[in-house]
Amino acid sequence: MGSFATLDAFDERFSEARVLVRLDLNSPIEDGTVRDNRRFERHARTVAELADAGHRVVCLAHQGRPGRDDFTHLDQHAGVLGDYLDRDVQFVEDICGATAIDAIEDADPGEVLLLDNVRMDDDELADREPAEHAQSRLVTRLADAADAYVNDAYSAAHRGHASLVGFPYALPSYAGRVMETEYEANSAIATREFDGQVTMVVGGTKATDVIQVMDAIGDKVDAFCLGGIAGELFLRAAGHSVGYDIGDSDRYDQQWAENEETIRSVLDERGDQIHLPLDLAYENEYGGRAEIALWQIDEKSTSFLDIGSASIDTYREIVADSEAVFVKGSLGVFEDERFADGTVDVLEQIAATDCFSVVGGGDTSRAIGMYGLDEADFSHVSIAGGAYIRALTGEPLVAVEALEANRPGA
Repeated sequence: MGSFATLDAFDERFSEARVLVRLDLNSPIEDGTVRDNRRFERHARTVAELADAGHRVVCLAHQGRPGRDDFTHLDQHAGVLGDYLDRDVQFVEDICGATAIDAIEDADPGEVLLLDNVRMDDDELADREPAEHAQSRLVTRLADAADAYVNDAYSAAHRGHASLVGFPYALPSYAGRVMETEYEANSAIATREFDGQVTMVVGGTKATDVIQVMDAIGDKVDAFCLGGIAGELFLRAAGHSVGYDIGDSDRYDQQWAENEETIRSVLDERGDQIHLPLDLAYENEYGGRAEIALWQIDEKSTSFLDIGSASIDTYREIVADSEAVFVKGSLGVFEDERFADGTVDVLEQIAATDCFSVVGGGDTSRAIGMYGLDEADFSHVSIAGGAYIRALTGEPLVAVEALEANRPGA
């Protein structure tokens, strides 16, 4: 567990405080509408705990990046968050100007505000060290109007932005409930000792992330079960005729060029730990699911969209014998029900197995809701992507370091 202070220590020091709470509400936007996701529900627990205790809660969050289509104001986010809180969230179309400061000063006990997209302020993304961020106008203006700071944005904790790392140097600072639970669960592979087999299910489209994890934590993992693009690239390194681009695809050859040396090194050093697909699934001429064994593939002529049945059976057996299972990335294109078998069947086995389990990454965790699995059957379902990768590889999270370095009373 990290050495930062949590909300358990908060009410011992404060009553009806003005609290800055950094959330990560960054969401997909479709046709101009913010799409609800798991982050709103999770962060609402932290916000509700503070508001119910009578504190004045001032939320900070971001959406997109400057220059991108999803870079927008947070008025819709306030509405979605309010639905989960079952109370109004006042959207303030300002960040640290007079309008924002007046709204903070006028807030009543139990009231919740959401300031505008913090990335619309130039200080947020400036290239500065954490202590320098603490001297920025963004941080000093808001810190002067507040009594304390709570960072609940674990999924952005790998980013050294002003609202994530500056406030701990300016205010008494605490970890929110999402930050606390995510950090504990996602760090477990590095910090906990397991008596039995530790398995990692890895897939998805970003092979570089998967390969970095396998390279970094191989000593902690007994079995890797591969699928997705990473699975094909490892099969390519093992001499199979897959892991190549065909048609308009550009997902394989570039990632192979960037990672070939590491893939071959990991396969050479950890071959006995790595379980590769035995068969793969594709769309047949009738639009249905078809499967082919690896030994039958002489040349890749179609896109493979899932692992096959023999692979699924093998991975389920491995999971069933595990004391701990960590998931990063889906084993197939689960958004298409025809090619969800690998991802969903293995998740179902994890849920049915009495093991410590962490499902990480927004895409993979989304499959749990899509296919009616119960989130309570997993030890932890992470809402983090990049931060989860860093936790697994043991890399520091700069926002966590800022909380630890400035623990109140330390």
